[in-house]
Amino acid sequence: MFKDFKKNFERTLVRWVFYFFSWLFRVLSYSTIRAMTGFLLAVAYFILQRMRNSAMSTLEIAFGKEKTRAELEKICKACFYNAGRGAIEVGAFTARPYLIKETFFFEGNSRENLDAAFKEGRGVIGISAHFGNFPLMLLYLAQLGYPTNAIIRPSRDTIIEKDFQASRSRLGLKTVHSYPREACVAQSLKALRDKELLVVLLDQNTGSKSGVYVDFFGQKAGTATGPIIFAMRTGAPLLPIFTLRNGDSDTHRLMIEKHFYLEEKATDEETIQHNVQKLTNIIEGYIRKYPTEWGWMHRRWKSRPRSAETSQEVRVSTNVAT
Repeated sequence: MFKDFKKNFERTLVRWVFYFFSWLFRVLSYSTIRAMTGFLLAVAYFILQRMRNSAMSTLEIAFGKEKTRAELEKICKACFYNAGRGAIEVGAFTARPYLIKETFFFEGNSRENLDAAFKEGRGVIGISAHFGNFPLMLLYLAQLGYPTNAIIRPSRDTIIEKDFQASRSRLGLKTVHSYPREACVAQSLKALRDKELLVVLLDQNTGSKSGVYVDFFGQKAGTATGPIIFAMRTGAPLLPIFTLRNGDSDTHRLMIEKHFYLEEKATDEETIQHNVQKLTNIIEGYIRKYPTEWGWMHRRWKSRPRSAETSQEVRVSTNVAT
């Protein structure tokens, strides 16, 4: 009973903190919000000790043999500041949508790569991660007029989730909740058949029942298979999509790679395993290059394979119900 009370109290507290800052970001000018950012982030970094410890544990798994403790702590602090600054930007910019278009720009041939994928006429599957200010990136694509859907794990607080979804809808971003699984699959396939963009964050822990284990920083990580199955079912091109902050500025680069072509293997299971690994390698490459941009707070290796044999077992089917 005490645990339930504690959980409800914490959830209610977080909800009211969220409402307070949502109100504050609406009434203050963005220049004032920007001036407050450093102080707010310093306070949050001090308070969120459990999240700091989780981030350090993840960093030690990934870089423990490559970097010193001091280097890991530096990455951890920068990661928190980037994530917090991104959250403040989302709160401020959703109240001022005109600023979203002023914040992002396409790097190199990124927009051409996206437009070329749309011209194939089978929808587009964007592969991304909890990297940079990805929520604002999704809103930017929607604001530009690209029909954008994002598979999102809903908040545990259903009241706040309704507010999040309403805000996303108001700004043109369509939400596909990651569960119930059958509804997620049906909505995802519909988006692709409607020739829209479906963005999947492929860097969260997934158990063996709905994913496969692939190498990620030298450790087996449970990873979703959905994007590969969707591509096999619909022929939609896969595009790695990432965003990166420009130094200490308020601007962000949008980096979109060319069509990622599936490599077919002897069986569907082998094709899925192989291509999930290749996409995971791309994500790891971005994280290694820009380690302070990834959300190290997530317990990426929470699920573990039962044995060497089961780590390679793929329990998936391309006959996904529509």
